Amino acid sequence: MTQERPALYESFDDRFRTGRCMNGDAALEVLYTGCRWAEGPLYVPAWRQVVWSDIPNDRMLRWDEETGAVGVFRRAAGHTNGNTLDREGRLVTCEQGNRRVTRTEHDGTVTVLASHWQGRRLNSPNDVTVKSDGSVWFSDPDFGITSDYEGHRAESEIGANHVYRVDPVTGEVRLVADGFRAPNGLVFSADERRLFVSDTGAGLIRVLGVREDGTLTDGEVFAEAGARAAARFDNIRFDADGRLWAAAMGDGVHCYDPDGTLIGRLDVPEAVANISWGGPKRNRLFLTAETSLYSVVMGVTGTHPTGPGHRPWATA
Repeated sequence: MTQERPALYESFDDRFRTGRCMNGDAALEVLYTGCRWAEGPLYVPAWRQVVWSDIPNDRMLRWDEETGAVGVFRRAAGHTNGNTLDREGRLVTCEQGNRRVTRTEHDGTVTVLASHWQGRRLNSPNDVTVKSDGSVWFSDPDFGITSDYEGHRAESEIGANHVYRVDPVTGEVRLVADGFRAPNGLVFSADERRLFVSDTGAGLIRVLGVREDGTLTDGEVFAEAGARAAARFDNIRFDADGRLWAAAMGDGVHCYDPDGTLIGRLDVPEAVANISWGGPKRNRLFLTAETSLYSVVMGVTGTHPTGPGHRPWATA
């Protein structure tokens, strides 16, 4: 089923057109509708499927690329949110309701990667990415403990919202970035020397330098929602040409030039929570927006959220 919308692309700068960002499908394709609040889409090449989270319904769904069929991947899933793959192709998931980050092994068993920091329970892990050294980085806002809608209402044991790193050898959970109102999406630059983090509460995207020892610099603001009142940044992804694409909730999907200029956007009929690149050519953008999973085949190619050091596409 195709969603008929004559103005899917909106250009603010000629670089949006010349960069082939407006090439591809003229309209969004609705792959599924019927969620309460959809997030965390992830294309898994080995399965030729997209898995995503329906948080209030406490389930993960999957859409099959070959047949178009949609089914339940996991129920009573811990109010999952963001998903990614590690370097071995294993599913890494933020379980908002269970207040932990987990990895699904190849045999289906679940390993807990992070649940506490300095003896205190995490708030509600939201989004996650895996660096080429195997370290797991995740954001931990309080969305899952503010009410029972997306998790379980509780008081924060930490008292603030941070970004953390899980050491690939020791499993130590270390705070790497603070000062956020509500850290959300996060992704490394292609060379892994910068970490981009969206702050939903502050309406901006920060970029922080990554040191050799895994610590971060204070960083700076990369982009702000500014006058676009409907925009509240959620997750973020890069394309192969270094442009940053951001799920901007009520303002669709934003596209930023590497210099931080907002050059264009995609207009979406529902508030966009998360985006992810997929398909055999990595040129299909999957979007979770309120009740639905959408896709659009584009003229640009995306990168995997863990960067060029991770090549799960070879299994597709």
